[in-house]
Amino acid sequence: MKCVRVREHGGPEQLMHEEIAEPKIGPDEVLVGVKATSINHLDIWVRKGIPGVRFPLPMIPGVDAAGIVAKKGEGVRHVNVGDRVIVAQGISCGHCSSCINGSDNLCKEYRLIGEHRDGADAEYICVPGRNILPLRKSISYESAAASALVFLTAWQMLVARARVKPGEDVLVVGVSSGVGSAALQIAKLHGARVIATTSSDAKAGKARALGADEVINYAKQEVLEEVRRLTEKKGVEIVIDHVGRSVWEENIRSLAKGGRLVTCGATSGYEAVTDLRYVFYRQLQILGSTMGRKGDLITIMKFIEEGKLKPVIDRVLPLTEVREAHRIVEAGEHFGKVVMTV
Repeated sequence: MKCVRVREHGGPEQLMHEEIAEPKIGPDEVLVGVKATSINHLDIWVRKGIPGVRFPLPMIPGVDAAGIVAKKGEGVRHVNVGDRVIVAQGISCGHCSSCINGSDNLCKEYRLIGEHRDGADAEYICVPGRNILPLRKSISYESAAASALVFLTAWQMLVARARVKPGEDVLVVGVSSGVGSAALQIAKLHGARVIATTSSDAKAGKARALGADEVINYAKQEVLEEVRRLTEKKGVEIVIDHVGRSVWEENIRSLAKGGRLVTCGATSGYEAVTDLRYVFYRQLQILGSTMGRKGDLITIMKFIEEGKLKPVIDRVLPLTEVREAHRIVEAGEHFGKVVMTV
């Protein structure tokens, strides 16, 4: 099969187009013919490398996958060859207490395709049958590939971790990202008021069209001042953050008393400094979040099918242009997801 592989960490030039053997499946596995995948910041980290983190190179990147069942093991009965499917990216042991209780993302063996094992930037991907979900005909492969990781991540942050409530103020940091655009919609779905931050007037317009109640252009405005003005000095009940160090202090100070900050990433750096006086005096909660439960992906896809959540696609490129796709995301030129067709 044709694929993209990273053999050494570095720039986009390390994304090599290669031809390798088609994966062999076991009795409880499924081989998916990939129709669409997308770029996430995790793909950037896998390609560039992270100090102190070892990736199993050479590796095929790509965390999102939607396609058609090409082969299935004899133990797989819920899908058939030819079925349209979406892949749940998190692979867990399936038998520990966390997995059995439905919190598979807390499994100590939890691993992601495209990070710990070969991913979706290829003609085929092999995953356990329990990671395969049927995909309705009303949802395109491109939309599915733009949805799974970012909506599952944002759902976990807002619903499972922050427990968002109707009428609360939610600050979505970096709304033009995949997680940001998903978080905006999930917060609105639950009746919250959304204040979003972004880097340009053009992106601000897109955020408002997507449902943001207020948008702060951090290239022109002071985020903390605007949050205080828009909330009459109260602050927001929830901050959704995937940026990290560069915005950490203003995120903490933007919270109302009893507020919750949920973080799922650190694209600007992970060495954030916290003034603990704000935390204990204002009774704040700082919550970490990684991915989400596979079961929640079923709920999310139902909302997408009903049109209550909408995948935001910036552009669609062929997999042959994977280097350009990485460049676009790394440069922050996108609003939503950059999708690749295979």
